[in-house]
Amino acid sequence: MRNKKVFLAILAMALLLIPALGRAEMYVGIYGGPNFIDNTTVTFTPTSGPGTILGPSTAHDVKMDPAVIGGLTVGYWFTRQGFLGYNYPDWMKYLGFAVDFSYHRMDVRVQQVRWTPPTIGTTLYDTGTDEGYAATLAFMFVGRYGFLPDSEVPFGRLQPYIAVGPAVFFSGQSSDDMGSASSTDVALVVESGIRYMALKNVSINLAFRYRYVRPTYTYNGIILGSVTQTQTFNLFNAILGVSYHF
Repeated sequence: MRNKKVFLAILAMALLLIPALGRAEMYVGIYGGPNFIDNTTVTFTPTSGPGTILGPSTAHDVKMDPAVIGGLTVGYWFTRQGFLGYNYPDWMKYLGFAVDFSYHRMDVRVQQVRWTPPTIGTTLYDTGTDEGYAATLAFMFVGRYGFLPDSEVPFGRLQPYIAVGPAVFFSGQSSDDMGSASSTDVALVVESGIRYMALKNVSINLAFRYRYVRPTYTYNGIILGSVTQTQTFNLFNAILGVSYHF
């Protein structure tokens, strides 16, 4: 319930900014690239059934498989140019806002891990069928600076930028042993990149993105009752994209 309230608050904040969309330089872009997840610590806590006698157990340094991320960005800059340009103060041309949606797989690698408390010493974390996914809806505030201005792109063809903001992280995990579970959580997104205006209305951007989130999955109906799985994800992306500006 708490996550739903936070999601609605973020969505309301974005909706308040929609009236400004028609008064700025807008752009729509697609992108893709590799997705990497840092090793994570996974804690399983029985919440009902006989498994509660055993207490929580933790798998350390669990490795995730790399994946490919794909996404769509809709954004705008507070400029006097572009689609239905508005007479913003000149300094606002350095600022913008973007809504971003991305998707990628989130599978666990077959590996040996260390458990605490140890059950059979160093055991095989049998994750051959442990699969997952993640979809992220991000709301980012963006700052930029322009280099190499010309008559076609007065702000500058080369535009380094940085973006930061909250996101809603939709994810799920499934395995033959535990079943399936999903979670909706609030995440942090930070992106740093550089955009090049190849044409007046077409840009190419190269960026590095970081996301932080701590999801909780609850599995029901397994042999020992219900189990809650918690872990922290640090996700890293190198993305290449193309956008159309209007």
